[in-house]
Amino acid sequence: MDARNEAREFLMSRRANLTPEQAGLPVSGHRRVAGLRRGEVAMLADVSPEYYAKIERGHLTGVSDAVLESLARALQLDDAEREHLFDLARAANGAARPVHRRRPRKWVPRDSLTRALDAIALGPAFVRNGRMDVLATNALGRAFYDEVFDGPGQGNLARYCFLDERAKAFYPNWEAAADITVSILRTEAGRDPRDKQLHDLIGELSTCSDEFRTRWGAHNVRRHGSGTKEFHHHEVGDLTLTYEGMELTAEPGLSFLIYTAEPGSPSQERLQLLASLAATSTAGPPRSGHPTTIQEG
Repeated sequence: MDARNEAREFLMSRRANLTPEQAGLPVSGHRRVAGLRRGEVAMLADVSPEYYAKIERGHLTGVSDAVLESLARALQLDDAEREHLFDLARAANGAARPVHRRRPRKWVPRDSLTRALDAIALGPAFVRNGRMDVLATNALGRAFYDEVFDGPGQGNLARYCFLDERAKAFYPNWEAAADITVSILRTEAGRDPRDKQLHDLIGELSTCSDEFRTRWGAHNVRRHGSGTKEFHHHEVGDLTLTYEGMELTAEPGLSFLIYTAEPGSPSQERLQLLASLAATSTAGPPRSGHPTTIQEG
């Protein structure tokens, strides 16, 4: 991905999404677009119109943190968008965060990490990277995401979401799930623009899915830390689950996620049923303790 084009399209999309009313600016006369003009962003950020125009063309090399902060405030960026802007600036200056290069090409979960996953018995737990490859799971996570491994997903949540028709049943609100998926990938693209496997995945999804391609062009980013999601599992039915996501300090770039159900709820009963089915099943892919074939680099 070209860092200059990424920066240009991101800044243009954020400017287009912010109305003068939201920015506290007076509106007069006919406006051809709903969003802010370049000059208005420059005024709000306290930079010259010429300098902002240069920045919006993707020239982030040498732009100071103070100017980036001013732009983030002017465009009312949330935390994820602000972080993405700084990641794009790092990439422009040849200093993208090396979140992947410290790990070996073939990632194998440590025994202690496998034991931590297996110690979680009440909900699906798994480790994923920024490309949304599921790298390791507990037994319930493997049963929960069985379709992700058994089909076009090939162990990747983004590929499953856009290339496996079963995903539209698994995610009752598929549109929201698709938006979140693309936002996570877009965030990762800013964090590690040199990730060839991410480039290949984005190219594959853009070629095979109109839904992905449209969302990718929106340049939305997000943090994926906690919340509530709805699922429909093909074996146990509807599930309402809360999730907590944690970054693995020992392995930057990897996330540890846990889904749980409210105690005493129908969703908890269905998770218990799924756990029982997983415990008695002898079929399916290997569990978390086995080495994964995901390439990390």
